[in-house]
Amino acid sequence: MIGQLRGQLVKRDPAQVIVEVHGVGYRVFIPLSTYYRLPGEGAETLLYTATHLREDAFHLYGFLTEQERALFNLLRGVTGIGPRLANNILSGITAEELIPAIGRGDLVRLSAVPGVGRKTAERIVLELKEKVWSLLEPVEAAAVPERDPGEGVLPDVISALLNLGYSRTAATNAASGAIRAVDGDHDFETVVKQALRLLAEQAKG
Repeated sequence: MIGQLRGQLVKRDPAQVIVEVHGVGYRVFIPLSTYYRLPGEGAETLLYTATHLREDAFHLYGFLTEQERALFNLLRGVTGIGPRLANNILSGITAEELIPAIGRGDLVRLSAVPGVGRKTAERIVLELKEKVWSLLEPVEAAAVPERDPGEGVLPDVISALLNLGYSRTAATNAASGAIRAVDGDHDFETVVKQALRLLAEQAKG
């Protein structure tokens, strides 16, 4: 089992990265919470990893904090939740918000996360309510690099929403609406969160 990777970030996008370690490029699937804080391509990065083995595949999932990795491992152990959905959940809600939502049994908040319906939310609470509070213990977080304020975020936001399972039309409309709504604050994380709020409101309506 590979517990962590430290190496050069060769390629990054909202769904996965390539980290080169001693000449070997590892493809690592990541949630948006990790993508927000990654350094630029060519920089060194450290990812805490979780391994998923299948008969026909060997997949690595990576996170910038041990807290997120621990939460990912708990989520993928819930009945009916595999690593892909666990990864998507961490893309739709931060660990800092998800942990207390599970601990309080907040089914409304959990059901608003893309890919999590009412029944899945109920299973998460039932199986993890007593386990998640320990994850609130202080965990050393990776440094947050500065983002280029001139970077065009629309394609990245659309790509992130597509990876969460939304159609291209819904993703494009939500991303465009989010950029208008944030009134000049075009930080990737801000725009993605606003787009997810718009999509959640549309689903409720």
